[in-house]
Amino acid sequence: MTILLHVSSSPRKQRSASLEVARSFISHYRDYSPQVQVKHLDLWEMDLPEFDDSAMTAKYAGLAGTPLTPAQQQAWDRLRQLASHLHEADLLLFSMPLWNFGIPYKLKHFIDLVSQKDILFSFDPEFGFSGLLTGKKAIVVYARGLSYANDSFTPSQEYDYQKVYFEMWLKFVGITDIESVIVEKTLFGSEVDGEARRHACLQAEQLAESLALSQRAARIPS
Repeated sequence: MTILLHVSSSPRKQRSASLEVARSFISHYRDYSPQVQVKHLDLWEMDLPEFDDSAMTAKYAGLAGTPLTPAQQQAWDRLRQLASHLHEADLLLFSMPLWNFGIPYKLKHFIDLVSQKDILFSFDPEFGFSGLLTGKKAIVVYARGLSYANDSFTPSQEYDYQKVYFEMWLKFVGITDIESVIVEKTLFGSEVDGEARRHACLQAEQLAESLALSQRAARIPS
């Protein structure tokens, strides 16, 4: 059974463009893969721990190979538990608005917690870093109030630290099979906003159908 994990990072529940598009993907994917198990991590409803002294000293104790104290072990176990949601999923769906040209701080908090050696990546002095989330596919829904095309007044190469950062992180932790759906101009009034949402939802639905059918075909014995 495929496990689809949706990690959402918008505090808006009713008018969120990123959530609307992500839900369209999930609904359409379920139409073609009714046995899928969908899990949801709403980062605004989670009690994300602080990366405090216990977590930091646990990190450096682990790097040094020294035993962890009970407090350090408890902090480290909490980080492993958070990351386990990513490890258990086959298909990862992330939805996020753009905040100050980057990702929401709740999502950055989550990334900073789980991006640890031997949790989401390994390190070899000779070969460097290796991500531990290999063999997974990620779908990422990006919502932006303005346009970030290279011919706009907010060109992507100067202003987009949302997509470029997040997909760098995905590749760092081992996910290289990435598809994105972008909904822009959500601040341009109801007509432009509505058309942008409809177009992005259609793109998400087509992606869900294509992915589900290709997965189904891969499971059919030759």
